[in-house]
Amino acid sequence: MGFISVLLVLLGLIMLFRPSLLWTVTESWKSNDATEPSDLYVWSTRFGGSIVALAGLGGVIAIWFL
Repeated sequence: MGFISVLLVLLGLIMLFRPSLLWTVTESWKSNDATEPSDLYVWSTRFGGSIVALAGLGGVIAIWFL
């Protein structure tokens, strides 16, 4: 459980601070002319990253107290 929580925190931080990296790996191949992610994609990825990081942090804290 601890490994998954740490992995969620790391993934969430990547999504929060480097959404363009995630776009390059997962979405850039789907478009012929897109050179960068849209503002909506960046916003939604950052929002999702904050939720994922908080969930992982909650898991880490739960391990400490249980």
